Amino acid sequence: MTSELLAARIARHFDRSEAAVVDATGEVTYREFWDRVTRTATAVAGMRRIAVLPTSDIGSLVVVVAAMHAGVSVVLLHRHLLAQEFVDVVTVCEPSLIAAHPRQHARVHGWGAVDVFAPEDMAAKTTAVPTPTPDSELLVGVTSGTTGPPKLFVRNQASWAATLDRSDALFDLGPGDRVSAPGTLDHTHFLYGALHGLTRGATVDLREPTAALEDAATHLYSVPTIAWDVARSGVRSNSVREVLSSAARWAEPGRAALAAVLPNAALTHFYGASELSFVSYDRSESNGAEVSGQLFDGVEVEIRDDLLHVRSDMLFDGYLSRVGGHTTLTNGPVDGWMTVGDRGSVEEGRLTLHGRGSETIVRAGLTVELTPIEAALLAVPGVLEAGVVGLPNDRTGEEPAAGVVVAQTDSISVARIRRHLRTVLPGPSLPVLIAVVDALPRTPRGKLDRQALAATLATVRTVGPPDAPVTTNQTVNAPPS
Repeated sequence: MTSELLAARIARHFDRSEAAVVDATGEVTYREFWDRVTRTATAVAGMRRIAVLPTSDIGSLVVVVAAMHAGVSVVLLHRHLLAQEFVDVVTVCEPSLIAAHPRQHARVHGWGAVDVFAPEDMAAKTTAVPTPTPDSELLVGVTSGTTGPPKLFVRNQASWAATLDRSDALFDLGPGDRVSAPGTLDHTHFLYGALHGLTRGATVDLREPTAALEDAATHLYSVPTIAWDVARSGVRSNSVREVLSSAARWAEPGRAALAAVLPNAALTHFYGASELSFVSYDRSESNGAEVSGQLFDGVEVEIRDDLLHVRSDMLFDGYLSRVGGHTTLTNGPVDGWMTVGDRGSVEEGRLTLHGRGSETIVRAGLTVELTPIEAALLAVPGVLEAGVVGLPNDRTGEEPAAGVVVAQTDSISVARIRRHLRTVLPGPSLPVLIAVVDALPRTPRGKLDRQALAATLATVRTVGPPDAPVTTNQTVNAPPS
């Protein structure tokens, strides 16, 4: 039996006078929020897809919920898209309109869009709002690209409803609670956290986490970067019961630092993926008890050739692609099973992860592919070889660092390398360190030995001014993005 769909869950609270959403400019009650949702839903009713570049504001949530209420799929753009990637996305998805907060309009116009609507400009019509079906498309998310266009993954209404059921079962959340979702809503972890809070009748706080904590937040959606910022902010909160984290597993010092300022909070880290939704969770209770690698109810896992395969009712439908002039779904689950390339093992019902291979890292909650960074470095005249690895960072999880081999006859400035990378790579992919080495370490089969390169890059130090010509054995630090 299909669970109640997302917008219908929020609609149950439509007549309440309590605050639904708080952002940096103010707040709206549930009654006000749902009134805006229903009016906006009539503006988009009948469309197949709309593209939204959300920020941490009430209007962004109104547009997203309105589309989902009207059975219109949300193409979730993100701020790190390059212009060509944006063109690829809209070519495949063909959205009927593009919506963004006014402060994001210059960015979207820079990508090549002509018409961009602000949430407040989407005028209500008298059009009836259709009821979405469980198998109708809910969301098209945009993953990081590799050497080609970004992957566009599709989640349907039923898969999100099933995911909400798992959150309802795991977390005590309801009216009177305050959910802090401080990350930008183009990150699905924070968008999901905000939407889950609304389905439960809680107040969703989109402001900086310290502001939400000072107003007695009970739940904090986080990634390691935000967790470190909270731990170092000097704000202590006894009201937080749950910290919910995705992306890179927190280093133990970060978990301990956060627990010190949120002493009553259980710390829960999810493992999953855009395509898989929830798979498992680790939980450290406020009393120190831990549960590691617990599978969510109804999730099956198998290890095939060292790769983790997952089956559940939360999986995505497939990737959108353009084939023969038509948009179609490809590479979805096979016989109900899906893998995203993560390695793992299962023992006594507990899942242990061994990483997603060596060519992908997670930086501040965002997946970063290493191969495109290497390709961008190799496009710089004078760079003969390039290797990129992830270096651990307590605050961000991992950060890309590069080793390059340059021609002895060419003098390459750091500024030139930086300028090139910034024109072809999104911000999270910009290396924090670029080091020139005599040769890249190789495996016996001739492949890049990323483990050995990481060990080398972890020990290097900056020498010379940052814009000096690069010479052999010199290292340069690029500023963090």
